[in-house]
Amino acid sequence: MLDRIARWSYRRRWWMLAIWIVALAGFLVLGQTAGGKYAEDFSLPGTESQHGFDLLKEQFPSQSGDPAQIVFKSDAGVTDPAVQATMQGLFDKIAKLPLVDGVQSPYAQGGPPAVSRDGKIGYATVQFAVAAPKVPKAEVTQMEDFGQAAESSGLEIRFGGPVISQSEFAPPGNAEAVAGLAAIIILLITFGSVLAMGLPLLMAAFGIGIALPLILLFARFLSVPNFTPQLASMIGIGVGIDYALFIVTRYRQGLDEGRDPEDAVVRAMTTSGRAVVFAGIIVVISFLGILLMQFKFVQGIAVGGAATVFVTMLAAITLLPAVLGFVGRNIDKFHIPRLRRSEAQHHETFWYRLTIPLFKMRLGFADAGNNPKTSQSRQAYDLLTAGFGPGFNGPLFLVAKTGGPQGMSTLRSLSQGLATTPGIVAATPPIPNQSGTTAIITVIPTTSPQDAATSDLVHQLRDETIPQAITGTNVHVFVSGLTAISIDFSQKNAQRLPILIAVVIGLSFILLMGVFRSLLVPVKAAIMNLLSIGAAYGVLVAVFQWGWLKGVIGIDKAGPIEAWAPMMLFTVLFGLSMDYEIFLLPRIREEYLRTRDNNVAVANGVAATGRVITAAAAIMVTVFLSFVIGFPLRQIKLFGLGLAAAVLVDATIVRMVLVPATMELLGEANWWYPKWLSR
Repeated sequence: MLDRIARWSYRRRWWMLAIWIVALAGFLVLGQTAGGKYAEDFSLPGTESQHGFDLLKEQFPSQSGDPAQIVFKSDAGVTDPAVQATMQGLFDKIAKLPLVDGVQSPYAQGGPPAVSRDGKIGYATVQFAVAAPKVPKAEVTQMEDFGQAAESSGLEIRFGGPVISQSEFAPPGNAEAVAGLAAIIILLITFGSVLAMGLPLLMAAFGIGIALPLILLFARFLSVPNFTPQLASMIGIGVGIDYALFIVTRYRQGLDEGRDPEDAVVRAMTTSGRAVVFAGIIVVISFLGILLMQFKFVQGIAVGGAATVFVTMLAAITLLPAVLGFVGRNIDKFHIPRLRRSEAQHHETFWYRLTIPLFKMRLGFADAGNNPKTSQSRQAYDLLTAGFGPGFNGPLFLVAKTGGPQGMSTLRSLSQGLATTPGIVAATPPIPNQSGTTAIITVIPTTSPQDAATSDLVHQLRDETIPQAITGTNVHVFVSGLTAISIDFSQKNAQRLPILIAVVIGLSFILLMGVFRSLLVPVKAAIMNLLSIGAAYGVLVAVFQWGWLKGVIGIDKAGPIEAWAPMMLFTVLFGLSMDYEIFLLPRIREEYLRTRDNNVAVANGVAATGRVITAAAAIMVTVFLSFVIGFPLRQIKLFGLGLAAAVLVDATIVRMVLVPATMELLGEANWWYPKWLSR
């Protein structure tokens, strides 16, 4: 099949190029005219926190949006008449903004304590009518401008909370430019030719150019998070360059062996192209495995990532043969002296001669205390912590169905008991809705939202404190709020992640077993891939959770591993790791079928692919590290470092050392396959 596709694409290269150009233009137009909108909601159906949030939205619509905080400090004291007049004027201005439902002033009665004990720090809560992602940047900027105008030499004003943190997010900008430049340099070193260097970049450009508008079309009927394009671009660049790199390398080798360009293309496609197809299928399986997590907000990531890989793979096996037809023997034109090397000289290369932290991982969500020190949200967080304690940055909301008039009495008793519970700073009296059927109690923990003690407190409230207080009544209480939702997500994610891992590994095993006609090779591949991923998880725990070398990558505070990271990292990394495995093992199998000598086959296979695998991995690592260095947010640094660490370990220690060593030790057993399965 691949040989026929390769010959058709080569001989009808103008038709194939025209098809891809028309497809690119068509999808760009469709994306602009018929594309949907990226999702900005986050929900966890079936969890207590989500049930509480839904009840809050239904019975207290003015409380269902996200808040912002105005934290201010005055040496004269926040109750000084001049300071109070200034701040009250600021509150009045902000209350008139279009999406603001109201401002809870620290000078009003009835809420949590909003003035510090020394009287120098206070805070107000700005309640928005919509979720943080739906608050326009312009409205946040207007609010901050009001605050800046109200500041004076003795009055410091900062803004924090989910709305502010969301508005501070920005694309990386120069990080992608740095990654692109690094990819060009590494490809030049690998190929020694400007023309050969450009082919992988061209494939990646076509793949991403079609995939991004395709993702917009998916957004019409799927929940596609607004960060999906960045993820798709990152993956598209990586696999696009990888797939083309391996095919072009094999094509050049064919020319070096004396084949004519058409035969060299066909040979490249039936060997490296075949590996690309199977590698792409496994990456697609990995992405679609995310659907098993049953989180609505990741459906778009799963389908969008799979579509990006599929389109890029399709470009590699159809468009690339056509482009190679145009290039012909000129692929080494504009070569750089001393960098050009025959692809047949691999026997002279270096390659021929040649995780405990994971189990301490704590899932959660980092709070604003991990944001850059220069950001408004971080400065507001620090002020609030200094004046009131870290728990004021993540209050818990107890949303209750009162069950009748007597329910309010039960809730008042609960509130009084909570105020003296260890781990709680304060609890407000229950605030009922107009009909009296629902009420809210705001609880302030003593610890920060990301602290493990806060998670323990939520479980204690749900399992012991609240059930004891409402036993024998018709009252139902749900612990909700952003902190509780984060805890619930972490728990759900931890429960479902093993299912994702088992299914993806199982399907990959079946596919590899059929490709390589071996039982031990796919088992070894799965184990080695898990080693790479486990090493990456261990690096993340050591750096982000334990704080080792945290200053080197630009973070100054340890915290939990983002709850979504293991799921996303496994999906991406398993596919990328399997890419290298599939590019290495077919070459070893080719040599084995030719020589029937396992030791020679392993040595020749590693030697033939070592240089190109290293180049592909170097590009990946550079791309991912550029996001670590060039992006201030902790979440992006975490994801980038995890990807870079896994690829580095996989392409060096695992793929070039452990895999060959294991195959040497296993000997002929590598290729044992039951006859009944072969039939």
